[in-house]
Amino acid sequence: MFLVVPDPAHGLVAAPESRADLTPCTEETLAAQGFTWDSAIEAYTRPTDHGPGAVERTAGALRELGHFVFSSCTPLFTG
Repeated sequence: MFLVVPDPAHGLVAAPESRADLTPCTEETLAAQGFTWDSAIEAYTRPTDHGPGAVERTAGALRELGHFVFSSCTPLFTG
C-alpha cells in the first residue's frame, strides 16, 4: 500500500506502508518518474511537479503495478 500526496517540505511524496511494498519494479517505476528515496521520512520524494495531475499519474502507475494507493491532491501539512 502507498500514500501519494504533495508535501510543502518534500514536494510529491510516495510513501510505502512497509518495505515489502518496495519491489524492484516499483522502485524502477518511481526512479523513472524522478523520485529518490528519502531515508529520513522512509518515502520516495520528488521536489518538482507535485500538482494534481502528477499525483494522479504517480498513483495510477503504482496501481498498475498492483499496489493499493491512497492519494490526495491537497497537502497533508500546511504549517
